[in-house]
Amino acid sequence: MLVFLIRRLFQAIIVMLVVTLLAFILFRYVGDPVTIMLGQDATDLDRQQLRQSLGLDQSSVLQFWNFLQNAVQGEFGLSLRQGQSVSELIKDRLPATVELSVVAAFLALFIGLPLGVYTALKRNSWISQAILSFSLLGISLPTFLIGILLILIFSVQLGWLPSYGRGEVLHLGWWSTGLFSWGGIKHLILPSITLCLFQLTLILRLVRSEMLEVLRTDYIKFARARGLTQRAIHFGHALKNTMVPVITITGLQLGGIIAFSIVTETVFQWPGMGLLFMQAVQFADVPVMAAYLCLIALVFVTINLIVDLLYFVVDPRLRVSLNRSGA
Repeated sequence: MLVFLIRRLFQAIIVMLVVTLLAFILFRYVGDPVTIMLGQDATDLDRQQLRQSLGLDQSSVLQFWNFLQNAVQGEFGLSLRQGQSVSELIKDRLPATVELSVVAAFLALFIGLPLGVYTALKRNSWISQAILSFSLLGISLPTFLIGILLILIFSVQLGWLPSYGRGEVLHLGWWSTGLFSWGGIKHLILPSITLCLFQLTLILRLVRSEMLEVLRTDYIKFARARGLTQRAIHFGHALKNTMVPVITITGLQLGGIIAFSIVTETVFQWPGMGLLFMQAVQFADVPVMAAYLCLIALVFVTINLIVDLLYFVVDPRLRVSLNRSGA
């Protein structure tokens, strides 16, 4: 187990080094930060002084080493658009994105998983057919269109829910949350539904297909022949053996929710990292884009490591094979 963990950590470090190199190339060769910060009317002396203060007069290798050291410490310089520290900007926007992503992932998992099991066990019922038909909407409709339709129905026509912003938030140190106020929860409902709908339908259909596949295996037939109850067969044997692919997809989708919340945050003007990234792209704010790239890569690497460790909890065959290889 320890060898497996060390191997995965080494692979994660390699991935982060490659991503950091890509972020450095983006930072170094996409646009001229001196021109962006000073404008076209700056003198050559001002340009030279700013270039020296930013370390742009050094060699590329030395610049990458300094960039890597700063990235490890969470420092990516100043935003070219706002003139603030990039780490401070991300720290201000991170709670909103994490809150939206966690709520969306919670809804997708705890609604999609039971519905997937139900549609597999009751696959010929009209309720299952209705659920599967409705799930096509989550797959076929793009996220921005779902968000606009929800705003049109629940904000414009009915006036039940707000259509933009985060609402009232509670500050706990540098962290902020809207889950402790009714206004914050109301602002969270439409963005979280929009963000979770695709992941919900994906988990639903994945659980259903894996459950149907497992129910046709021999050990399920043997379990029925032994006289086990349907509950024990369905939830003690069948569902447990469907969890490995479900954990994989759910883990990747959680990273995808955080990475691709850009569209949802833009539609609802949710003050998170996705909206910050879109504004950075519009104004060619390269330090913010580089920091966002590194942060999203770190999220994916961390989630993949957690998913790999969860495999050993769910599937005992992996523990046996690892012990044999270690022996």
